[in-house]
Parts: sequence; structure tokens; C-alpha cells
Amino acid sequence: MKKPYLFAPGPTPIPTNTLLEIAKPIDYHRTVESAELIRSASKKLQHVFQTQNEVLMLTCSGTGALEAAVASLFSTGDRVIVIRSGKFGERWGEICTAYGIDLEPIDLEWGHSIDPQQVADRLKQYPDCKAILSTLCETSTGALHDIQSLGQVLKGSETLLVVDAVSALAADNLEMDNWRVDVVVSASHKGLMSPPGLGLVSYSENAWRASEKSNLPKYYFDLRKARKTSREGSTPYTPAITFIIALNQALDQICQEQIQNVLHRHARLANATRNGVKAIGFNLFARSPANTLTSIQLPAEIDGKAFVQMMRNRYSITYAGGQAHLSGKIIRIAHLGWVTEHDVIVAISALERGLAEVGYPVPPGAAVAAAQETFVSKPDIPNIK
Repeated sequence: MKKPYLFAPGPTPIPTNTLLEIAKPIDYHRTVESAELIRSASKKLQHVFQTQNEVLMLTCSGTGALEAAVASLFSTGDRVIVIRSGKFGERWGEICTAYGIDLEPIDLEWGHSIDPQQVADRLKQYPDCKAILSTLCETSTGALHDIQSLGQVLKGSETLLVVDAVSALAADNLEMDNWRVDVVVSASHKGLMSPPGLGLVSYSENAWRASEKSNLPKYYFDLRKARKTSREGSTPYTPAITFIIALNQALDQICQEQIQNVLHRHARLANATRNGVKAIGFNLFARSPANTLTSIQLPAEIDGKAFVQMMRNRYSITYAGGQAHLSGKIIRIAHLGWVTEHDVIVAISALERGLAEVGYPVPPGAAVAAAQETFVSKPDIPNIK
């Protein structure tokens, strides 16, 4: 008998109560009850986004929400600076290129995080820049960007700060209002513990003013339409109503726990995972690791791609492998969403067993002991970043 464990950075495990909501009979999406549901979920999302701005729900993936943010914000001839430090920073750039936006990239070595001074210097070079586009957590590497400091760099500027928080929302701290962030994009299937299918976007008032001037082609992804109908408790087109019901239920759990406590929990899980990895002599890949996931640099003698496949097939443990040129070189263990301390112990102990299976010598139980020691001796870890 096998019991599957999901430690990939999305989709993530879904709480049982949320799954049961999906099993209920579907209802029509243009009713008073549906309007109340949409308003309720949107209000709870404001708590998670740490904002007073509206949070819009789109029927699409996180990538769809990224495209909606771009298409509804910019105009032909706009210049943007994109922080490209991995697969998803590159995706920001690819979307902008697809819409003919003038792209000025800041390219970082994968695993590194942005130095805010690099952004300040680039802004001096291009003072007409319309926006800075960044990830919060670069999911392909596990590296965290200092969004708060980027907001400080842009203080007093008309340049917008646009953040992809698809994977990291509710795991790594992001204070949209306090940090001067103009656009936050996320999705339902990561830290929000729901099925894939909902893209989430929140604009500041500065971003909405820019959107009124946007002349890029858009139809389905016109956020101005989405904003208008959201205020009526509706959507411009057919919503994924079942997934909104599931998200609303999952948000109940997050709001009951409170976002600061959710962030502290993720910090504890991340610290225990990192300590376990270090205890068996492995290095973290990210220089400034996020609390969303831990990326582990593998020794040359371990084929990471084969290792991930073996763990899934033999032990029903799903880790994520490396992407692009990191394929086979790193593995990524997510501690994201509906994950407990005991889940982390499973992830770490399975890692030890898998390494023994492929003949790589590690001290038996060392990683588990280090993770357990973290949980026992450090009950309050303020590292919510």
C-alpha cells in the first residue's frame, strides 16, 4: 500500500474540508448566493494580500493572471525593467515581449536575489521606466527577492512595482499596501490550498489610473471589466464557481489562523527543512532562500531527474526537480500551504532514505534530528521576511 505525499511548489495539498466543498452539487453562478460568495472570497483575499485594494478572481492559471496584469496595465511604447533570476522572472519578460513592450532586463545568476541598488541604478539609466516587474519567490530556484526594499527604491517615483507572488503568497511576507506595491499576482493552487484554476490580481489606485490609459489588445483579460463586475459580486465571463467555493473555504482556515501566524508557520517549516538539509552536508541552492520552498544542490554523482522520479514511483513522495539548465542538478522541496511539522519530517526522512537507496552515504537520521531539534528548541521563529 502507498500513501502519496506532495512536496512540489504547486499544486499543493488541499485540506479535506476544502475537497468536500468541491464534491457538492454545482450551482448557477449568477445568483444572489454566488454574488455573496464572490464578495466573501474577495474580502478574505484582502487579508492575505495585506491590502485594502480589490482582489480580482480570474478563471485561469497563474500565468493567465500575469498576462492579464500586463495587458491591462501597459500601453504601446512603454518601457519596463524585468528582474530575470529564473524561469518565472523570464516569464514576465516573455509576456511583455509578446505584447510589444520595451524590455530592459536585469539578469541575475540563478539562485541569486536582486540587490535593490541594481534597480536604482537602472532607473537612473531609464527614468521614463513605467514599471519594475519582479517575482517574490523565484520558484525555479527558491530565491527570495526583497520587495520591501524595492518599494523603498521607488518611493516618490511614478514607476509602478509589479510582483509575481504566484507561489509565495501566504508563505513569504508581502505587505502590498505598506510596501508600496502596485500590482500583486497570485493563484489558487499554492499557498491558498485550493485546486488550480483561479488567477488572482490586485491593483493599487496608481495601477488603475495607468490601466485607464492602456491601449494594449485585450478582451478576456481586461481587468477593467473584471473590476466593474466584481463590485456587483459577479464576473464578466463564466467563473470557475466550484473553485471559488473551494477557495472561500480554504481562506476561512487562513483567516482563522491569521496571516501573520501563517507566515510564522511557514518560516518554522522552512528553517527545519534547511537545517535538515545542511545536517547531511548538502548546500542550499538559493543564496537568500524563501520560506515557500527549499532548493537543494545535488552532488555531481546524483542524477536529480532520476532521483525525483524514483522517489515518486517507489515511495509516493513528490519533490520537484530543477528547470532548464538546472534539470538534474537540484531538487526542490516545498513546505507550502496545508503542510505541518510532521509533513516536513516525512519529507526529510524520505530524502535520507532515497539517498541511501541510490548509494549516497548520509549519517542515518541526521537530517531528521536536525529538523526535530529546530521544532523543539525554537518554537518562535520571527523570520517571516
